[in-house]
Amino acid sequence: MSGTDVVRTSLEAIAALLAPARPAVAERALHAHDDPAGYLRDHADGLEDRGIDEPVANLAWIALIDALTENGLLAEFDWKEDPGEIRSQLGRLESRPSVDPWVLFDADEMLLPTFEFLEACGRHYREAGAATAVLDIESDCYPVLIVRAARAEELTSLARSAGFTVLSPGA
Repeated sequence: MSGTDVVRTSLEAIAALLAPARPAVAERALHAHDDPAGYLRDHADGLEDRGIDEPVANLAWIALIDALTENGLLAEFDWKEDPGEIRSQLGRLESRPSVDPWVLFDADEMLLPTFEFLEACGRHYREAGAATAVLDIESDCYPVLIVRAARAEELTSLARSAGFTVLSPGA
């Protein structure tokens, strides 16, 4: 299998893992992978907000992130996001665990800087059978999603096969 085929297959598998009932998520990531110029034309407004006006190496990864966000499966946080806002947005994700991990948090953890707070989230979500994952876009933001803890390593491995990075804060 060629390198392009491996990336395409991995992107498709990641989308199926994260959004199994939403084929549009995979379609969007694959559109960016297969036809970067066409994807740029079709999504120019949203990409302009990210400072992207020409094909970039991680365009399909960004397309996946944007599709997951639009489907309520990912929240993107600034590097200096307030913990209360992170809590609020993670609580609205469709993939949140049925057991609320927020009862496990100490008051002091709500004062942590963003990445340290995300690490605390990762630890507490693991206790509830879930994992947080950051789909790294080498930027000053953290695109975060929640996945079943048992599937976290699969996500990381698939991302690595596609040439992308998933961070597992608190793991």
